[in-house]
Amino acid sequence: MPLLKDGKLIDDPWTHLPDEVAIPASGPVIVGLKRWREERDSLLKRKDPVGVRLQSDHTAGDVAEDLDSLGLVALAFPVYRDGRAYTNARRLRERHGYKGEVRAIGNVLRDQYMFMLRCGFDALEVKEGETEQDWQKATSAITDVYQPAADGKETVLQRRHR
Repeated sequence: MPLLKDGKLIDDPWTHLPDEVAIPASGPVIVGLKRWREERDSLLKRKDPVGVRLQSDHTAGDVAEDLDSLGLVALAFPVYRDGRAYTNARRLRERHGYKGEVRAIGNVLRDQYMFMLRCGFDALEVKEGETEQDWQKATSAITDVYQPAADGKETVLQRRHR
């Protein structure tokens, strides 16, 4: 699946591993929260980075103590109307100060791209056939914001007070 990062489609160097698949000797891997908890010590000994995949019923707090050890946190969107990953992204950035990659996976829609960026996502797994131009158009569709977010973009109210 293509990866959109910093507005560009790139090859994804990371491999998603189901719990029953053996950990490869090399290469960055993304594991589920359960596996991370069970195999944390051995995963940390790898020379290549490890990421954790959080489902929508997990919270950013579930990995808060391990964020310094994680190369990325992948947040799942099981359906487009489930917004819990937005909350987790914002908490990772604002509450926990996470500087690593926050990736959206699953049912990722182009019209939600700007909101994902505002909440702290910096990478998205997108469908085959999507173009960078399609995704970039989504970021310019709305120019004024009304609520503060993790991106620090100035709100309409802040502009008025300035």
